[in-house]
Amino acid sequence: MTSRGWLTGLERAGYWSLLASAAATQFSIAAAQILLGLTALSWLTLVIAAREKVAVPSMFWPLAAYAGITLVASQQSIDPGVSFWDSRQLLLFLIVPMAFRLLRGERSLQAVHVIITVGAVHAAYGIVQYGILNYDNVAQRVQGVLSHYMTYSGVIMLVACTAAARILFRREDRTWAVMIMPALVVALALTLSRNAWVGACAGIGTLLLLRDFRLVALLPVAAGLFIAIAPAQVTERLYSMFSVQDLVPGSSSTSVATVESNRDRLAMMRSGIRIIKDHPLTGVGPDMLIQVYPHYRDPLAVRQLNPHLHNVPLQIAAERGLPALAIWLWFVVKLAADFLRGLRTSPHPSMAAAGLACVVAMVAAGMFEYNFHDSEFLMLFLVLVTLPYAVDSTASAGSRRPVPVRAA
Repeated sequence: MTSRGWLTGLERAGYWSLLASAAATQFSIAAAQILLGLTALSWLTLVIAAREKVAVPSMFWPLAAYAGITLVASQQSIDPGVSFWDSRQLLLFLIVPMAFRLLRGERSLQAVHVIITVGAVHAAYGIVQYGILNYDNVAQRVQGVLSHYMTYSGVIMLVACTAAARILFRREDRTWAVMIMPALVVALALTLSRNAWVGACAGIGTLLLLRDFRLVALLPVAAGLFIAIAPAQVTERLYSMFSVQDLVPGSSSTSVATVESNRDRLAMMRSGIRIIKDHPLTGVGPDMLIQVYPHYRDPLAVRQLNPHLHNVPLQIAAERGLPALAIWLWFVVKLAADFLRGLRTSPHPSMAAAGLACVVAMVAAGMFEYNFHDSEFLMLFLVLVTLPYAVDSTASAGSRRPVPVRAA
């Protein structure tokens, strides 16, 4: 085999393993990480053998700075060993340069098609769980084949935002997205996960606003239909999510659990603010919140212990300090600004729209859940926000152009 043929085969291997990893993220973290490891091996070998300069999109630099300040916070942690071990998740940030190199051009569009198709299959299984397997209450919620219902709802939220962007901002290849969108919405509703509901509404609502301001009028209509036809468990969860008051005797377990959760989240916010006041620069260290929580626990808190604060900005500031929070906000603002620009300038506005919707959804849902630390969620999120950069990129000077791969 010639040198060129060997590099071509290596690039194809990296492409397919990364695509498989993005798909497997929605089903198995172990499989996704094994495939990601194979991708990293192919990518590194390709870069070294072809003597390429590693190219990254501009939004990677805030991520790199966030990784650096996380390591500083780990070194200053109350237990550096535990914090450094928790920081191994920073390796997932390498998804960005790998996806930017291996998913360029048409490959990005193919990746989106694979991601929403796998998401549709997983959504269908979630509906089966609710309707047949009795995953229909807050004690046993729909979670697909993932380990936790929060992870499942977060992943489905991202897929729903991506599918909605394809429907609203792409003329071609949107029939399939239209067909699977109802399954994604129903599965998301049945998870009973309020943070994902908020995130999906914010992300898709942003797309409607950007596509045509008049489409926002569909939101109250959709909300009315949802309330009218949704199962009782879902509507009860919706109504009680705004309450922190004592319920009347005989209230359902769903209402009781929701109100207690609301109270606990408010208590966690107060605890988080006290932690930040005491440790403003480097926080208490990654994965250290559970160690210090008893000392900062609010008197009105429901749970004795909490591993995190169910709020991304508060968690980052408490664990890693206010400078880390500022860098994370830089990352978010950079993504949003680039995607808004891409909506006007990119030949593929649906990709920029999908990236923007995912960012808005992540931030909105992250006000009520620490989703940025969930490995499955983070892996899929990083792929989806890199694709808008990759779809318009060209091979950098001195590197080889990606080998076209025919869609299946």
